[in-house]
Amino acid sequence: MRGRGLNFEELRNYVPGDDIRVIDWHVTARTQKPYVRVYTEERDRSTLVVVDQRVNMFFGSRVSMKSVIAAEAAALTAWRVFQQGDRIGAFVFNDKSTDEIRPHRSRSTVLRILETLVQHNKLLHATYDAEPGAPRLNEVLQKVTQLAQRDHLIVVASDFDGANEQTRDLLLRLSQHNDVIAVLIYDPLAVQLPPAGQLVVSDGELQVEIPFGNEKIRKNLLEASDARMRHILSWQHEIRVPVMPLSTADDTATQIRHLLGQVAARRTQR
Repeated sequence: MRGRGLNFEELRNYVPGDDIRVIDWHVTARTQKPYVRVYTEERDRSTLVVVDQRVNMFFGSRVSMKSVIAAEAAALTAWRVFQQGDRIGAFVFNDKSTDEIRPHRSRSTVLRILETLVQHNKLLHATYDAEPGAPRLNEVLQKVTQLAQRDHLIVVASDFDGANEQTRDLLLRLSQHNDVIAVLIYDPLAVQLPPAGQLVVSDGELQVEIPFGNEKIRKNLLEASDARMRHILSWQHEIRVPVMPLSTADDTATQIRHLLGQVAARRTQR
């Protein structure tokens, strides 16, 4: 994460033990007496959680839906940011609408974000009337770039369905003056198909049987899913945006704790 900024507070006389790096040499030369510049740490930082609640997030083969994992990750982030005294805001969007909550440092803002997450989550059901729309993700990221000019922490919780080069470019633009974390919500079926056999998939009205015993079908599904996952994970190296994968098969808080522990371990080893 980027270091917090420093605000200039005052000039004062040099005291033995002061760091010579904060001596103001211009004032010292003018007055013929050593002066130092005193700074205070800038603690007022804004965080934005961007939460995908599109119809593509209404899927889960194990414990939770992707939409639920995204909402839980956003809720944990919101409380954590509030507890450390920073401002928290959100963009919660689905296939039809976007709710924007400007960053504030208050418990009422956190509760408003949680209420918005619940409202969007409840709209998702098997008969949800919306066509999957990949452009919606880019539309919302464009709005985020207009609000977050610099020094924000931006957490994007999504399965990144439909992510393309424009998505990558928008995240790159955001990361140039902000800290950006991509929370990749995925289902275990994206990395490991069930044993050979028939799998019935339904949208609540229609259903289709997928013959997983067919080797060609298994291979095509795995290749398509693997290519999409690798494309998103490649952002870590290409545009320096950390990607945090969260599975629908495990507890959200436990996964985040484990992933952040790995980051801390890597820093210690350095």
